[in-house]
Amino acid sequence: MNADGLVFQAFLGRSGCTAFKAEGDGATPLARMRIAYGFYRADRVSLPQTRLPMIPVRADMGWCDAPDHPSYNRPVRLPFGASHEVLMRNDRLYDICLVLDWNISERRRHRGSAIFMHLTHPEGKPTEGCIAVSPSAMRRLLPLLRKGTVVQVL
Repeated sequence: MNADGLVFQAFLGRSGCTAFKAEGDGATPLARMRIAYGFYRADRVSLPQTRLPMIPVRADMGWCDAPDHPSYNRPVRLPFGASHEVLMRNDRLYDICLVLDWNISERRRHRGSAIFMHLTHPEGKPTEGCIAVSPSAMRRLLPLLRKGTVVQVL
């Protein structure tokens, strides 16, 4: 990952990258995606200065990944009956999590949900389709980012 002349290691989807993203394929979309806003675990991290809107994660926050549900690829309140991700994770991946505008502005069923830029797995594992950077890289990036910053996966 290259940002403002800085270079960081980033992990992508377990299935690589694709121009034809589908729900559950484990691939990161080859696309230009704008950063919309972020979530963070206020009980675990303190944020550096940033121009991004950042929302503290609560235990009742989730993200719908059920393609046929009206809330597909949207934040939802838990408990939630359809398939979803829990945003307050135990594994620290979402201690800082930026929402990328993939399939959000113009939502299409089965085209992929919850494409985030989040923190890396401690063992350096690939993501389920997101972009992951180390906690130190995220701290260096946050002051450079604002709503609308474009992240491009080539």
